[in-house]
Amino acid sequence: MEMSQSVSQALGLIDNELERIQSREIISSTEVSDLLLDIRLALIQSESVEKHTATAV
Repeated sequence: MEMSQSVSQALGLIDNELERIQSREIISSTEVSDLLLDIRLALIQSESVEKHTATAV
């Protein structure tokens, strides 16, 4: 089973941020909020594209 592009993109965002903050003990709530908003935006954009493609067929 192949992962959807939106899930892959969200996992990529998570992996990048985890790598960036891995050695830190404290992470600001702003950084966590930014990551969650980036993931949410990526999923919403992908969902919108998928819906548009499905209705065009």
